Amino acid sequence: MSVYTVHQPPLRPAQAAPDPERFAFVRDGFSIWAFLFSALWMLRYRMWLVLLIYLVLATGIEWGLRAVGVSGPFLGLVGLLISVLVGIEAGTLRRFTLSRRGWKNVGIVSGDDLEDAERRFFTAWCGSATGRAVPPPPPPPSGNPPSSPSPPPSTAIVGLFPEPGAGR
Repeated sequence: MSVYTVHQPPLRPAQAAPDPERFAFVRDGFSIWAFLFSALWMLRYRMWLVLLIYLVLATGIEWGLRAVGVSGPFLGLVGLLISVLVGIEAGTLRRFTLSRRGWKNVGIVSGDDLEDAERRFFTAWCGSATGRAVPPPPPPPSGNPPSSPSPPPSTAIVGLFPEPGAGR
């Protein structure tokens, strides 16, 4: 199952409620497309600042390594590691760009694929918007007495540390 963060776009001047068609679902995890085609992937999602920082850092690292006299295979390895880093952090980079543009993170949802995650999110979102909540769990069978409330948490510290205020 994949985990997605859900981002709501900023409201347009004539809008009273957000448009569900414009919501963005950003999958958490490794992105093969960001790994293989880093710069093109950034252009596809219009991540201009991220692309600029990526180009400056990648070019600076390459020039710095060439100035030190590093060989070609090592430069290729460094380029590969930078691409792996972009692939790993692809979701974070998208979330950063969306938050810079004023999008709000409105939830986290999991699903087998994007369609399943969208269905789960909008089912819960529509239910909370109409005032219908998820039904509470059924009461315990009448044969079992209701459980007593749990005692308040203890102030004792568990582990190798002494209790607060105790002598050393």
